[in-house]
Amino acid sequence: MNPCTMIKNIYSMCLLIFSIVIIMGLIFSRQTRLSQDVHPGLAFVVIWAALIWLSMVEGGQASLVGLAPIHFDLYKDTHPISIKTTGIAHVGDNLDRYLMGRQFMVIFIVFIINMCGGPLPGAELWGLPDWVINIFLVTGIGMILMTTMVGQLNSQVNASHCMLDYINNYFAVFTFWVAMGMEFTGLMHTSYLIQLIVAKLSGQEITSNEPPRSAFQALFFWGRVLVSLVILCFALAVTLEALFAGQTTMWDGVPNVVSVILFFVLMSIVGMLEGMQIAFFAVAKLKAEERGKAKFAMKTCELLFRGQGHNLSGFMIGRQICVTLNFFVIARVTSLNITPGMGENVFGVSDGVQNFFNTGLLGAVITTILGSISWQLVASAFPLGFLSNPLVYIFLRICLFLEATGICSGAWVLAGLMAKTFGFQRDEVYIGTAEDREKKNMKDNKNNINLGTGHPRKLPGIMPESLMSLMKTDVNVMEFVQSLREIDTTNVDDANFASNDQV
Repeated sequence: MNPCTMIKNIYSMCLLIFSIVIIMGLIFSRQTRLSQDVHPGLAFVVIWAALIWLSMVEGGQASLVGLAPIHFDLYKDTHPISIKTTGIAHVGDNLDRYLMGRQFMVIFIVFIINMCGGPLPGAELWGLPDWVINIFLVTGIGMILMTTMVGQLNSQVNASHCMLDYINNYFAVFTFWVAMGMEFTGLMHTSYLIQLIVAKLSGQEITSNEPPRSAFQALFFWGRVLVSLVILCFALAVTLEALFAGQTTMWDGVPNVVSVILFFVLMSIVGMLEGMQIAFFAVAKLKAEERGKAKFAMKTCELLFRGQGHNLSGFMIGRQICVTLNFFVIARVTSLNITPGMGENVFGVSDGVQNFFNTGLLGAVITTILGSISWQLVASAFPLGFLSNPLVYIFLRICLFLEATGICSGAWVLAGLMAKTFGFQRDEVYIGTAEDREKKNMKDNKNNINLGTGHPRKLPGIMPESLMSLMKTDVNVMEFVQSLREIDTTNVDDANFASNDQV
């Protein structure tokens, strides 16, 4: 490990520990929403349960997406619990269904974390200077560092290398079925309507691994789409009514109209960040001259693929920080701050319904559909048009800057500790490399991975160093990336890559 990396790891871990301490301090001094309304002990338990669950949700995605091409027979004896999820997820279009339910789970869990640990207006702690309060509490940096490093990045790192070990437990099975259940409810089915519209506009067909729906299946599907659309419109109506009335946890002093504008701006930023990764990997297989003639599309691709591709993985890390930051701010903007019996409820609903509104579920539905999935679908269908937006270039610069600061480098330390604690081993130990599997007549089945329009499939997690470097040192990852975006391996063979020594 070079000195620069060590310094980043140390200062990032110090920031993480300090963030955790002050957030726990807020909870036990009853200066967060849940600790004030219910009890500090409950808020403490819920926030750590949510972080652990978020870690499994993020790592589970990495594992299930990465294992999609692998034959079940290779690991059914060594990982009997893992196959309980992969055996379902990798049949038909179940992986797409899981990913949609999982996207909602991530956003909803972040809303819950914010409810447990987000500071109330005017919060103070232990006589800390105002500048410390403003940086770590008012701006939400403390919550972002804790959530990103503890609940997201470290699990993505481990699950990118140790997919089989990561989901070989019943907690992963439970998480998988919760995600599938969320999709089955139909809450997110408006996304399928958007998927069809985007495909129609692009003039392309959506591929499926399942036969056409029967009349009953079609009726059930479109019925849920209609219900989802009604729920989305209702969620927007409730949220906008609360924003215009100043009945959310938005910071004091912000005009109600500004809150409404900020809500849509933040949703657009989240959508932009979600779509950027899709668009970047969609054009990764193209030659430079095929990436369009638009000024900002060319500037973005030149920066992104400069040298040996280090900026691509750097963006992925910085993007995670930006997305989490925006999720927390959106949670603050959209979370209703109405105590039943203490004021007028939204639209005059009963106290029980108002308590349901206060959970943040409506904000999570809006953010998932309009601020995440929709943008991913558009980016998958029109990647070059997406990259022509000058804001994409600006956000790429911001993400690269955040990654360069090393502010989340502590995630690699946590990933190493987690791997040693649970005895994670790389997947090659159990299933061999892609070449080994081919020699056994068990070549990877890449048909299990749907790509293109309507299938905004992202890579399975954040890589701790350059993505291209990881492809060079890990044949399994190289095969997977190639199956996703058909990256030309000659670019890998001709480059001089450093080895991955962080985890």
